[in-house]
Amino acid sequence: MTAPIDLAVPSDRWLWQKATLKEPTVLQSFAFDEKNKHLYVLQVTATGHAAGDLCLNRLDYKGERLGAMYLKGFGHGVSMGIQYDATDGSTWIWTEADAENGYGQGVTRFHFKDGAVRTSADVRIRKPIADSTNNQPTVCTASGRIAVRYRDKANRPRYRVWDLAAFTAHDYDDPIADVAQVGAHPDPKIPFQGYALHRDTVFQIAGTAYDPKTNPVAGRGNAYVSSLDITTGKLLQQQRTEAGHSLVYREPEGIAIRGDSAPKAYIGFGTGELGARRFSIFVKDGKQS
Repeated sequence: MTAPIDLAVPSDRWLWQKATLKEPTVLQSFAFDEKNKHLYVLQVTATGHAAGDLCLNRLDYKGERLGAMYLKGFGHGVSMGIQYDATDGSTWIWTEADAENGYGQGVTRFHFKDGAVRTSADVRIRKPIADSTNNQPTVCTASGRIAVRYRDKANRPRYRVWDLAAFTAHDYDDPIADVAQVGAHPDPKIPFQGYALHRDTVFQIAGTAYDPKTNPVAGRGNAYVSSLDITTGKLLQQQRTEAGHSLVYREPEGIAIRGDSAPKAYIGFGTGELGARRFSIFVKDGKQS
């Protein structure tokens, strides 16, 4: 199997230095609602890191904010997913939930409501992997699958993938795959910054913000994107990206896949001044030959 997206192709600007998120913090993850042409973006609130308080923004495809809601005690917003309900046509949002030390210990789904504030008591929390911690979901609408990134008893990150319909029905006994997280960055000490599932491939992003000593601007950053085959657990591609290297502050944050037969990878970066962060999103739309 080969990945459907060549991560070595150049990245193009899609949204550039937008200041339209409700909170003054960086984006953490994002996902596309292609049916309604909405872009959902998660942020940790300015004072909510320890508690796991999130702000969920709904944007149009030009990056203009259409609404926002708050999720108190949900987690860090490492990943998120979109699910369409065939019965009523509504859109479900999947996120982590039940935060401890700022990270969700389970997952949940809910409908977006502008101006709403939800706590863990307002949603049904699922804990599909016994004895796991730090559960973070994403959804592949092309294949009808959901993945949960989690840490096992030995604190090692892994991915488990299910049929979305079965998972929604609380049937967790027959996962499609369970593989170790590998290859997110050549340096295993560099922070993981998000992932997305597309069919048999997990796409990952990792890296840190510019730093005068450890990650200087002149080096154009240490951000990497990578792809992992869930059928074999093998790393398919690992590619350094210089997308957005001219940003004064540049921190990789989130990755999402859009499209089915011709999928594209979108990678996010936090930028802007502390207390007034902005975000940029780039797209890789090349396919392997």
